[in-house]
Amino acid sequence: MIGIVDDEEPFRRALTRLLEAHDFRTAGFASGPEFLAEAGRRRFDCLLLDLVMPGLSGLDVLAALDGHPHAPPAIVISGLDDPELFQRARSMKAFECHSKPIGEAQLLGAIERALQVKGDVTQSPG
Repeated sequence: MIGIVDDEEPFRRALTRLLEAHDFRTAGFASGPEFLAEAGRRRFDCLLLDLVMPGLSGLDVLAALDGHPHAPPAIVISGLDDPELFQRARSMKAFECHSKPIGEAQLLGAIERALQVKGDVTQSPG
């Protein structure tokens, strides 16, 4: 299962459609607290995470996941192309950081690398 955390509903929906077209199971969340509440109930194999969101930021989500035994590899996708912000995310164990817009091949490659590190396959059978 790939979690998609982004406050921009059209972007979240586009990622969901793209990933489901490639047979990935997804769950979308409009905020960090919404995702964190669900992360306590089920495991995610990978997380696509926006950094700049109202309330709990992506950095706050990374901090909340730190030390969690089942924390998924987090791929940060941000509308801000800010090297300092990306460095902070990496220091908080973000798996990779990318700027919006992200190309399909770039996104799928990042997810594939994250899943290889985790050792899981989240594609639907068939």
